[in-house]
Amino acid sequence: MASLKIKKGDKVVVLSGKDKGKHGEVTKAFPKEGKVLVAGVNVATRHKKPTQTNPQGGLERREAPLPVSKVALEDPKTGKPTRVRFEVKDGKKVRVAVKSGEVING
Repeated sequence: MASLKIKKGDKVVVLSGKDKGKHGEVTKAFPKEGKVLVAGVNVATRHKKPTQTNPQGGLERREAPLPVSKVALEDPKTGKPTRVRFEVKDGKKVRVAVKSGEVING
């Protein structure tokens, strides 16, 4: 995968899986793997052994990357999932929500 239509800072909706329907912001994008990290979504729990830096040990919760195919951009007008197309406006290439025709900032 080369480029993604979803960037860091975009508001997205999860389309499938255990977090289906959840909304969140993309905190990091991994274009080579075709994955994105969404805040508060796909939280994985890791059991950590006690170490000198963390003598308590315990459970560590962190977001795991999601495949881009499982998320869709949130329409700026309605908040529902939408596809994206590119248009040239005023000599600049911009992303446009297919459902509402609204320009997506970024």
